[in-house]
Amino acid sequence: MTASLRFIALTASVSALSLVFAAAQAWSQDLDLGEIVVTPNRTPTELSGTGSSVTVIAREEIEEKSLPLLTDYLNTVPGVSISVPGGPGTESSLAIRGAPRRYVKTLYNGIDISDPTNTQVQTSYQYLLSGGIDSIEVLKGSQSTLYGSDAIAGVISMSTLGNIEPGVTHLLAGEGGSFGTARAFYGLRAATTDSRLSFNATGFRNDGISAAETGTERDGYENITLDIAGEHEFSDVFSVFGSALFIDAEAEFDDSGYIDFATGNFIPPADNTDATNVSRQLAGRAGFNLDLLDGRFRNTVSFQAFDLERTIEGTDFDGTYDGKRYKFDYQGAFDVNEWLIVQGGGDYEKQFATFPAGMFNPEIDAESHNTGIWAEAIAEPVQNLSLTAGIRHDEHSEFGGHTTYRLTGSYLFAGSDTRLHGSFGTGFRAPSLNELFGPFGANGDLRPETSTGFDIGVEQHFLGGALVADVTYFDLEIEDLIAYGTSGYTQIEGISTSRGVEASLAYTINTRLSLGVSYTYTHAEDQNGNRLERIPRHAIGLEAAYKPAEKWLISATGKLAVDAVDTGNFELDDYFLLNAKVAYKPTDETELYVRAENILDQDYQTSRGYGTPGFSVFAGFKAQFGP
Repeated sequence: MTASLRFIALTASVSALSLVFAAAQAWSQDLDLGEIVVTPNRTPTELSGTGSSVTVIAREEIEEKSLPLLTDYLNTVPGVSISVPGGPGTESSLAIRGAPRRYVKTLYNGIDISDPTNTQVQTSYQYLLSGGIDSIEVLKGSQSTLYGSDAIAGVISMSTLGNIEPGVTHLLAGEGGSFGTARAFYGLRAATTDSRLSFNATGFRNDGISAAETGTERDGYENITLDIAGEHEFSDVFSVFGSALFIDAEAEFDDSGYIDFATGNFIPPADNTDATNVSRQLAGRAGFNLDLLDGRFRNTVSFQAFDLERTIEGTDFDGTYDGKRYKFDYQGAFDVNEWLIVQGGGDYEKQFATFPAGMFNPEIDAESHNTGIWAEAIAEPVQNLSLTAGIRHDEHSEFGGHTTYRLTGSYLFAGSDTRLHGSFGTGFRAPSLNELFGPFGANGDLRPETSTGFDIGVEQHFLGGALVADVTYFDLEIEDLIAYGTSGYTQIEGISTSRGVEASLAYTINTRLSLGVSYTYTHAEDQNGNRLERIPRHAIGLEAAYKPAEKWLISATGKLAVDAVDTGNFELDDYFLLNAKVAYKPTDETELYVRAENILDQDYQTSRGYGTPGFSVFAGFKAQFGP
């Protein structure tokens, strides 16, 4: 798509995140005892009965902040680290509890959107815009029992189909500001007594900064994202659902920094005026629900497909990479009695990857498939005690069989507002197609990486629930590591470890003011005892929302990152990022706002040798038309 066509599509996409504007609810949403979550048990569950550690970013918080990228919201979650080598669109690194993104399963309306052609199967988070997202759930800990491969560190699940009022509603939003930023959004929400539909079109462009800290030319970014999701109930017994996602993105980047092994010196990143990543992703999922025995026996059948084409230009590794994934999934749940639910299912997944011909290799076509079956029991044997136990077995076409399991528990002490929660589980990461068959150092004898992890915590409510505190200790070990060496990919001995503490405090002082603070301590080391790169040892998050008058809202977030290292054990500078937004609502259906990022104009790096944006300011609007 040409630049002019992109600009036309961007302009035509004019729009908004949404309207329902909630005052002073920052952070307390994540810990509401009545809140429903889906990812911990793959079925709607009250957060108060969940043993696993899960954070929810609700629609109100997304609308309140009006940030453009998914990573902007994930960066506020305790235990999550984001590293961006440059401005928007550059290859973002994400870690949960010190474990990199290759250990994180990512779902968009239930669709696995990880890249089968990457060096490891992992998600390109830099291409995910926030427009239209209704909620984000971040589930932490080893979750392969329910989600299979790549869920060693956790699961990130996004949904665009929330509760929709009957009728048809149109949402519009637009924003412009520093670094040539322009953002536009259109959303459609429609619902009847039996159906609901969500459609979103988002356009984003940014002239960028130089990704290389010492560079001078800007690395720009353009993205058009379309998604649709809906469901229809034919009766109390049978319903159908479907969703689709399309992403067309182009991002410029610079040459990478590296260690010169001959001298031991670090060669910093440098300008590259031609280097470009072009990514086009198309994904869909469809299925049906069938409830039998008066709703006691619930069945869900779905099929999903994912197609990705990414092209690298202007480097020594130019070429087009094609990846595909097809997956069939069945899940059933049976209410044995009032306190016991037994559920289980099976899935079959096939991945394909085409690697371009290079200087030393012809074009390579590779594929693998995996079949998994799982079962879980969800029990509440006594009041306020929730327990789960699950087991899964996978059969992979290349490495054979592997079994994982998970246990969780939650207990609320009656009359004390004190809740204990914890989980223990195992996980695995299957070798990627690149590691098994790719052009550089492939090894068909690789086994899956495996993990063992647990967390245990206590949550306490004070002042009738207005003040909520939570402290969680976590421990994660990953072994059978796959690394790239002089002879290519190989399995290495040793265990990488990550352990630490996540703490959060949310205080809704009154209807006008709410405050939140979080602290994460992460001690993460590889199998040789070296610290893992780009993981701050200490991270502090701050949030506040204040409503000085009926039509005004002021919100602010801050993040302090302390003691992180990067390539060559290089110590990165500590930094504090402060963002804020001031919003005014002329009517219940409209909003005008100004927001600022990096207000303190911090000169910092999250990745050695790469620049980051300085102080920037943006102005935008939101509008809603309909019931």
